[in-house]
Amino acid sequence: MRSLNKYSNKIRSILIDLGLSLLSIIVALIVGTLFIYLTDKSPIDAYSALYIGAFGSFRAIANTLWRSTPLILTGLAVALPFRAGLFNIGAEGQLLMGGFTAGVVGFYFTSLPTFIHLPFAIIAGMFVGGLWGGLPGLLKAKMDVHEVIATIMLNHIAIALTINYGINIFRDTGRPATPKIMESASMFNFKNIMDYPLLSNLPFAELFAQPAIRLHINFFLALIAAVILWYLLFKTTLGYEMRAVGFNPDGAEYGGINASKGIITAMFISGAVAGLAGVGEVLGTHLSFINGMDAGYGFTGIAVALIGQTHPIGVILGGLLFGALAQGGLEMQFSGIPSEIVMLIQALVIFFVAALQVFKVYLAKRKAKGGVE
Repeated sequence: MRSLNKYSNKIRSILIDLGLSLLSIIVALIVGTLFIYLTDKSPIDAYSALYIGAFGSFRAIANTLWRSTPLILTGLAVALPFRAGLFNIGAEGQLLMGGFTAGVVGFYFTSLPTFIHLPFAIIAGMFVGGLWGGLPGLLKAKMDVHEVIATIMLNHIAIALTINYGINIFRDTGRPATPKIMESASMFNFKNIMDYPLLSNLPFAELFAQPAIRLHINFFLALIAAVILWYLLFKTTLGYEMRAVGFNPDGAEYGGINASKGIITAMFISGAVAGLAGVGEVLGTHLSFINGMDAGYGFTGIAVALIGQTHPIGVILGGLLFGALAQGGLEMQFSGIPSEIVMLIQALVIFFVAALQVFKVYLAKRKAKGGVE
């Protein structure tokens, strides 16, 4: 009976958290109408364009999923260490290092079969991203260097290594990018589904065969990553140790948990997941490492993690929300709505999520204070 009550309380807590996020989104959209009015545009037309651009057609839905992919992964990269009491601001740099490594592996090895080349490039990118995340974790664990400072500085180093130095070393054309990867290293893109006899007979295959669809297999790898991280956090001893360290590092150490191990592991896995976001952009979207491919995904991932309550499943929903805003925002621009309105709505969502969380903490402290009295 006690375990049943504990389970029901946990479900209720999750529903409350998701309800707060949903409420913040609704409030943000309501407040956003005021700013749309200031542009002399109709909020109904603006939000209709947003919906049509994100969900109005099969192509729109597919591209919404595509835009959501790196946001889900960088959101996971923030959410995991957050559960361990760490704040990873370095997903941007980890994404760049992972993507650059995958790009180099993708074009440098010219005679590998696909079943070796593609996994090699993915694993290499994730490993280097993991190293880039594990380094600030090591500094935190062994030298008490704050991870926020370390990850911010490593972002700048990653930009210098990959964009300002790496591209200039490897590029063989005038464009700011490394050479195109080999076809054997490219991720499967759904617009090419008709090229595969077994897949072309599947239901809805013809709907995917549109040149404008950019969805590739990394979206499903992102979903798999979310499920794995959920299982790791809540169903394994390692995940329990990470969460214990995040809740009370001194108490965890007293209980026999190696806090340093938990910190380093959490940051390494976080960096690997962010690296997978960069891998997908290189091997699935651009087919080379290009300047600007990060597009601020690492920093937007912070907002995605907050909206998802730093829970892997919630992060998927948060990533889909921001992916829909990005995809639907294009249709809003075509309708004459300034692009800044979409950015403003995103900022309002983040603001109200943070405000409601502060209010929730305030209520919890007030309740605890009343209990003591």
